[in-house]
Amino acid sequence: MTITKDRIHTTHIGSLPRPPELLDLLAARQNGDAVDEDEWNKTVADATKDVLERQAEAGLDVVNNGEQPRVSFNWYVADRLSGIEGEREQELWADLQEFPDYAEETFQTDVIDLSMQPVVSGPVEYTGYEEAEAELKGFRNALEAVDADFEGTFVTSASPSIVATTHVDDHYDSYEEFLFAVADAMAEEYELIAETGMTLQIDAPELLTIGQTAAYADEPLEEIREATRLHVEALNEALAGIPEEQVRLHTCWGSYEGPHHLDADLVDLLPEIYEADITGLSVEQANPRHQHEYRAFAEQPLPDGWTLLPGVVDVKTNIIDHPETIADRLERVADAVDESTPIVAAPDCGFGTQAGLGMVDPEIAWAKLEALVEGAEIATDRLD
Repeated sequence: MTITKDRIHTTHIGSLPRPPELLDLLAARQNGDAVDEDEWNKTVADATKDVLERQAEAGLDVVNNGEQPRVSFNWYVADRLSGIEGEREQELWADLQEFPDYAEETFQTDVIDLSMQPVVSGPVEYTGYEEAEAELKGFRNALEAVDADFEGTFVTSASPSIVATTHVDDHYDSYEEFLFAVADAMAEEYELIAETGMTLQIDAPELLTIGQTAAYADEPLEEIREATRLHVEALNEALAGIPEEQVRLHTCWGSYEGPHHLDADLVDLLPEIYEADITGLSVEQANPRHQHEYRAFAEQPLPDGWTLLPGVVDVKTNIIDHPETIADRLERVADAVDESTPIVAAPDCGFGTQAGLGMVDPEIAWAKLEALVEGAEIATDRLD
């Protein structure tokens, strides 16, 4: 995650819009329907190549495959971990429980049922080598086919704790045992990605959202911090042996348009997050609830050698962020961190974290990324 300071580079946070024909196939696979393998492979390959071409057209520096073959940023692990079978209705997050009518009307997708939570009923082990290697090969093939010279590439993977917190455990004797079993399993995926030489992005929204879950909504801050410390410990165990400079981490308050009035404050959890064995940190800064939190980086300075990837484009609204507004957000962050800290401009989160639940129109999402690039150029000139 080494980025020079000659200018503000740009990236995104993993998921990008999927074409309708791919969404149809993902829905069929989720429903257990038969899907022609040749059609699947061709559709994924075409979508991956297209999403790379769109990233090049937008002018992004550090790119990925847009998570095209995944049904979601976290539940894709059902194809790669053993022991996941069945599902159970889950509680709404605490902030949404106060507004149930809104939640029922808003959180709908034709591809994945977000009201149900997968159940772990047996030992969790990594069985997804074929799926993971196919995705990585497809990404490499698409990179070779696209006429573009990117500054860098990354591949996303779910953190141990996002798997543990979004799956019901019916097998292990304790949450901690479950969490570290998942960490041991996901370590194998992390190593597969690291072996490619590309940057590994760990998706870990639960480091900030744990307080929004029903289990922790009424707990004091110290209990929330203790849970975050445990989750970071499990992550570090899974990352053992992978160079810190090859790892960036994304955390957020959830990529959903909701009240967010119960979100934890960033400044309270940064010390725990800073214990992660990483060198790149992505966190929301465009979310209307959290735009003031650039001050947290002044109060809790980033560790030496880290790169900050502030979210400066909102992924929950179809308003195209003005490049000048994006530049303002970047300047605020730059003023709050040490002048030696490299900054890479990014959106707050992914644009398609759950397939079929697109809060932002696909073409507007691409327009937002173009604005991101323009805003980074403006901020670079102002800060020079």
